[in-house]
Amino acid sequence: MLQGVLFDMDGVIVDTEPLHHKAYNTMFDEVGIEVSPQLYQSFTGQSTINICKRLCDHFNLSEAPETLMQLKRNNFKHLFANDPSLTLIDGVLDIIKEYYENDLKLVLASSASMMTIDNVFERFNLNQYFIAKFSGADLKQSKPHPEIFEKAAQATGYKRENCMVIEDSTNGIKAANAAGIFCVGYDSVHSKNQDYSIANMVISDFTEIQYDKIQEVFKRK
Repeated sequence: MLQGVLFDMDGVIVDTEPLHHKAYNTMFDEVGIEVSPQLYQSFTGQSTINICKRLCDHFNLSEAPETLMQLKRNNFKHLFANDPSLTLIDGVLDIIKEYYENDLKLVLASSASMMTIDNVFERFNLNQYFIAKFSGADLKQSKPHPEIFEKAAQATGYKRENCMVIEDSTNGIKAANAAGIFCVGYDSVHSKNQDYSIANMVISDFTEIQYDKIQEVFKRK
C-alpha cells in the first residue's frame, strides 16, 4: 500500500528551469565561459554547488565554486521576484491535494537550495500539504546518490516499500532506484534528454497516478 510520496520540485511541481537557465547563462557570461547545451543538460538534478565545482574543474577557473554559486543565486533571486513566467506544472496541485486528502504523507526532496524551495512553497502556498522538505544542497551527497530519498522516506514514518518518488531527471531516477524506492518518471514537455529506462513507471500526465490508480499499482507490485 502506498503511504508516502516523495516529490522532486524542479520539473515536477514547478518549472523553474527557464529561470535557472537564464540565471546560469548570466553567470557564465559574468565569469567568461561558454557552456555547451550537452554539458548544461548533464547538470540536471544536481545541486548548484556541485555544478559550480564541475564548472571550475572543467574550465580551470580561478574563482571558487562558492563565488559562482553566489552569482547564480543572485541572478535567480532577481528573476524569481520579477519574471512572470513561473507557474505550477499542469495538474500537480490537483494530485498534491488528492494525495493529502487521502492521508498520504508528502515530502519534498529537491536538489534546489532551501531558499529556493521556501520561495516556491510560499509563492504557491504549498507548505500546508507537506510534512517535511529536504534540500540536496544541505546534504553531503547529491543525486544520483540516494541520501536525499533515504532521509525523505524516513521522514514519512513508513517503510521504503510503501513510498513512491516522483522525478523528472536521470539523476533523480537513479537516486530513487539506489534507495530502493518505487519511482515514477514524469516525462513532460519540460524534460529534455532524460533517461527514464530504470523508472518503475513513466507518465506524461498526473492523472495517470491519481490516488485510486496508483494504489492499484502498489497492490500488484
